[in-house]
Amino acid sequence: MNKKVKVNASILIIGNEILSGRTQDTNTSTLAIWLNSIGVNVSEVRVIPDIEEIIVETLNLLRSNYDYVFTTGGIGPTHDDITAQSVSKAFGIKYQIHKEAFKILEAYYQPGEFNEGRQKMAWLPENAKLILNPTSGAPGFNVKNVFSLPGVPSILKSMLGGLTNSIVGGQPIKSLTISLKTVESEIANSLTKVQNDNQDVEIGSYPFFHAGKLGVSIVIRSEDQNKIDNCNSQILKFVNEKKIKVVDR
Repeated sequence: MNKKVKVNASILIIGNEILSGRTQDTNTSTLAIWLNSIGVNVSEVRVIPDIEEIIVETLNLLRSNYDYVFTTGGIGPTHDDITAQSVSKAFGIKYQIHKEAFKILEAYYQPGEFNEGRQKMAWLPENAKLILNPTSGAPGFNVKNVFSLPGVPSILKSMLGGLTNSIVGGQPIKSLTISLKTVESEIANSLTKVQNDNQDVEIGSYPFFHAGKLGVSIVIRSEDQNKIDNCNSQILKFVNEKKIKVVDR
């Protein structure tokens, strides 16, 4: 793929535990950072419940609008783990025992431990490609442009290395952060001018309060390091003119 081609992705977080607030989502950050590093821009994130109809409808919308869709959650052994069957329904393919996944799981567990609940994790969309799991055995899976990963953050993170050759990205997205001891209203007009003069660069401002420090972090993102450097110079110019202190968070 031409490195100048824009490649995008969406993330679909599946799980009532996220919506209820009982579990905090960290997978979005993990996936977004990793995808940016290989040149895939995350354009949308959705969080939905463990309801088949909603999963199927949302998945079909996202997979038609983005180059890649990453789902997290719902591929375990319990009754509410319905991602695999929902993906099967979305693509109109059979939901059945995946022989390779069954063998992996059977070998992972001690004799007598591979019970009916754990065997459920071997039920996948027909001909799905496996995403190997070096942490807990149970594989994720891939159907066309949809990649389904577990919801447990440490397990998900351990599986990303095995996906590198499956994802074709564009130019890696670089970023630079400038943290200032100021408030957004003080820099709003000047920052808007920089953004207007550099419309192909993403510039965001984010207030923070950390270790007793009140300030604003300006984040510059682009595929082109020269454009980042140019924006950085323009921002530091008005920062110096306004005598605003650059701080180390």
